[in-house]
Amino acid sequence: MLVLLPPSETKSDGGRGGPLDLGSLSLPALTPVRAQLLDAVEKLAADPATAATVLGLGKSAEAEIARNAAVRTSRTRPALERYTGVLYDALDARSFTRAQKAKALQRLAVGSALFGVVRAGDPIPAYRLSGGTRLPGLPTLPALWKDALTPALLAEAAGGLVVDLRSGSYQALGPVPGAVTATVLTEQPDGSRTVVSHFNKHHKGLLARALVLTRADPSDVRGVGRIAAKAGLRVEIASPTELLVLT
Repeated sequence: MLVLLPPSETKSDGGRGGPLDLGSLSLPALTPVRAQLLDAVEKLAADPATAATVLGLGKSAEAEIARNAAVRTSRTRPALERYTGVLYDALDARSFTRAQKAKALQRLAVGSALFGVVRAGDPIPAYRLSGGTRLPGLPTLPALWKDALTPALLAEAAGGLVVDLRSGSYQALGPVPGAVTATVLTEQPDGSRTVVSHFNKHHKGLLARALVLTRADPSDVRGVGRIAAKAGLRVEIASPTELLVLT
């Protein structure tokens, strides 16, 4: 089972690893696009005013642009430690035992506008690039990734189940046919259901945690649903490829 997580805009600083080594990252078929995008974000960082506009930055512009300027030379840390925020708080990887962490490294990967997808243990720097960003002089990110990312993900899954928890803009970079997705809905007192961003991220983090900790190796959406329910999540099967998580 391969569980694809969304990235986060917020990322931890620093790290104990050396500078980025593209050759050390998983899914090596993605290296040419990764290199192209690294060049583009470095070049953009040399023009801070334009970078702030293109990247949609506010008060944090200076720090985020500095990260991109040093993306090839700054310290790295495992992707599972680099990404932060609501989903990663719920995943709570820091609480994993050594055996659980090993399973997380085996099962988890993270979508990325800059790297396409990285495995949980891949050493990456802090950076800023969102799935909807259009870098000057380049095609859209979906256009850049479309020929490389889907085949690479299918090869990485090796015929096993893919649970795709990425948000829509990251799924668009490299769709995985047949993947199980999860839709988080908040049920109102009148029975209506709505999507709420905070609960979406939190419950996807809880689902990812359950999929790491389980001894089961599900082969379809029903198996994923059983794992989620056992972990205390309220779920429904919407289709052969969609699980509803209700809050």
